[in-house]
Amino acid sequence: MDPVVEQAVLPNKSFQASWDSIKIDRAVKDRLVAQSVLSLQLRQSFPFELMPIHGLIVLSGSPGTGKTTLARGLANRVANVVGEAAYVQLDPHALGSSSLGKSQKEVSKIFQQTIPELAMSKRAAIVLLDEVETLAADRQRMSLEANPIDAHRATDAALAGLDLMCRTHRNTLLIATTNFPKAVDRALLSRADWIEDIGPPNAAAREEIILDVLSLLSQKWPKVDALKTHTKAFVAASDGMDGRRLRKAMISSGAISTAVAQDLNKLSHQDVVETLKRAAKQADMEDKA
Repeated sequence: MDPVVEQAVLPNKSFQASWDSIKIDRAVKDRLVAQSVLSLQLRQSFPFELMPIHGLIVLSGSPGTGKTTLARGLANRVANVVGEAAYVQLDPHALGSSSLGKSQKEVSKIFQQTIPELAMSKRAAIVLLDEVETLAADRQRMSLEANPIDAHRATDAALAGLDLMCRTHRNTLLIATTNFPKAVDRALLSRADWIEDIGPPNAAAREEIILDVLSLLSQKWPKVDALKTHTKAFVAASDGMDGRRLRKAMISSGAISTAVAQDLNKLSHQDVVETLKRAAKQADMEDKA
């Protein structure tokens, strides 16, 4: 199975849309861009022994908080600053194998061949490692039942590969995401230049998401735009929801009845509030399960 999910040359307009769609504190976004640019700059100016920067940014948080989308957008923003960059997204799940030693070989190939090939030119190479806990599982927490020797070797290969790459290919930036930071090997986390926890959107961010959805729907159903006057009620009803659930719930409010589904001009603010409350309750039950 090919671990490469997507390749692109950045900047790219579709990646900018990813950046804009994630509603979090502007200071967090600014810090992520600045940290990424700084990591690239320092690694190209100083030897690793004097400046131990690995070029690794980790985005941590619960599912649905937009880490992968944010990572794609971050890659694009960095390219806007440093110039044209090669981008690749890797799926560590594709590296798993029941064949002893195969995972280790595939992980080594990622760091010794796939990423270096991107970094051969003078332009930056930005790599997204999604769900990095699959690539570098915490060796202290591994079960003894599921081929632990190979799993240990795969994590060892990832760490060794990262160490080698940060010395030999200084124009690379790795952006890793994880839903379960406790499942990531501590040695990999210790190599991160910056770890950012992406939590659920606050009230201001939820308001932006709600207005985004209403604006989009009103392009086809103009009367939906009037629902913006009830935004505060929608924000209150969606307390505790992550961004993905909130967007889906706002859209699903149009399924309150067949009549509304056929014509969203009939959507009322009560319909939206009712749907949001039900979705928030369901999300709370799932989180507690």
